[in-house]
Amino acid sequence: MTDFDPANFANVGPKEFAQLVKSTPDSKLNEVMTGELRGKILGEVFGRMPQLFRADRAGSTNAVIHWNITGAPDGGTDTYEVVVADGACTVNETPQHDPRLSLTLGPVDFLKVVSGGANPVMMFMTGKLKAKGDLGLAANIANLFDIPKA
Repeated sequence: MTDFDPANFANVGPKEFAQLVKSTPDSKLNEVMTGELRGKILGEVFGRMPQLFRADRAGSTNAVIHWNITGAPDGGTDTYEVVVADGACTVNETPQHDPRLSLTLGPVDFLKVVSGGANPVMMFMTGKLKAKGDLGLAANIANLFDIPKA
């Protein structure tokens, strides 16, 4: 698969998804992520987080993380809540708790982070990713998940 086809997105594994993101031009990723398929893609990505969570790396980490993805078709932001507690990870489509960490980034940068194609720390340093709250947790967040690399 070389073309980013959101219709087949649910049928590809994490490694294939990473390859799709890597091989798709940013302009096409942006077009898809500001269109009608955005919700489906975000739902799939966040829906996979509990399976990709590495409890062995989390240790005693307990945290609420809000992911704010800008660039919604209506000009707004989608916020998903990831809760890491007692060795498990759950995701809420609507935030229900005060976050220990809030991450804000654009839709293309988000896809790159969750597909292993971007370094979150470098994105923070260049201003592409904004972090508010526990910056130590922000620097370590990628280690909590088994993110496949393309």
